[in-house]
Amino acid sequence: MTTQRTRSAGRPTLDEVAALAGVGRGTVSRVVNGSPQVSPEARAAVQDAIKELGYVPNRAARALVTQRTDSVALVVSESQDRVFAQPYFAGLVRGISSALADTPLQLWLAMAQTAAEQQRVEHHLTSQHVDGVLLLSLHESDQLPRLLRDRGLPAVLGGRPIGPGQEISYVDIDNVGGARGAVEHLINSGRRKVATIAGLQDMGVGVDRLRGYQEAMGSAKQRIAYGDWGEASGTEAMRELLAKESDIDAVFVASDLMAAGALRALRELRRRVPDDVAVVGFEDSPIAAQTEPPLTTVYQPVEEMGRQMVQLLLARIRNEDSPSHVLLDTHLVKRVSG
Repeated sequence: MTTQRTRSAGRPTLDEVAALAGVGRGTVSRVVNGSPQVSPEARAAVQDAIKELGYVPNRAARALVTQRTDSVALVVSESQDRVFAQPYFAGLVRGISSALADTPLQLWLAMAQTAAEQQRVEHHLTSQHVDGVLLLSLHESDQLPRLLRDRGLPAVLGGRPIGPGQEISYVDIDNVGGARGAVEHLINSGRRKVATIAGLQDMGVGVDRLRGYQEAMGSAKQRIAYGDWGEASGTEAMRELLAKESDIDAVFVASDLMAAGALRALRELRRRVPDDVAVVGFEDSPIAAQTEPPLTTVYQPVEEMGRQMVQLLLARIRNEDSPSHVLLDTHLVKRVSG
């Protein structure tokens, strides 16, 4: 049995692709590397030849020429349980993946909460392995921004950094404005004893959402409890608030998951929502429409945040002019709870 051509016994080469496509080796190289300096006809011929031969670029050899790995890292400073349980992270990853879809860049994901995980990740974050780094859920004590700066690796953070040594480009939500607007909504609806369940204060998002509450409250009495972004912590914080002041009539909660926990505590304590206590969350995650009653919440454009993080990182990798940070708007989504 014969065919029009005979495959080589080993891995297809660049020269074989060029011969089959009827173009020069340099043209194939430009197509593989995504160069625009190729005619549509030549590009189509090369792509057809690549498909027929099953050619896969030698990434190691390509990296030697381009000084690029075509890989970016997404490092999340949280446990796997939290990353896969919270809709926030899923939305960000969707946005990041969609922005990378039209690039040659590969994405690898790492969780870095424990000391051992952080050590492994730090060992891998070099220019020999990745072209840039996206960071999520950074805490004040994290040293990754300083490490990446010392190694000359482009990096972008999701969320405003806090703490010394964390000067880094970032994309964030207007957490202060969103929280302030949520609390003003409660006050304007006639609520007089408005409390808050704030998030972790070693993260910019936690600090900023608490600040928004405080700005809206002004000189009025502030009632504050703290959670860790998870549902159970929202339940405990709501119980704590009501144990101190049983006549609280509204609560702004810094995340939808904590708000779901707060709603559970209110049901257990036989407080009607919103008649006795109005509740407003933050994020507008899928859970907000599924709570009982459905949750009024602050919408944050999580997927857009992921896309903007990629655009900012690409600009850093390519040494293009770009802003140091991007701030995205929020708006209130009114449902039944508040």
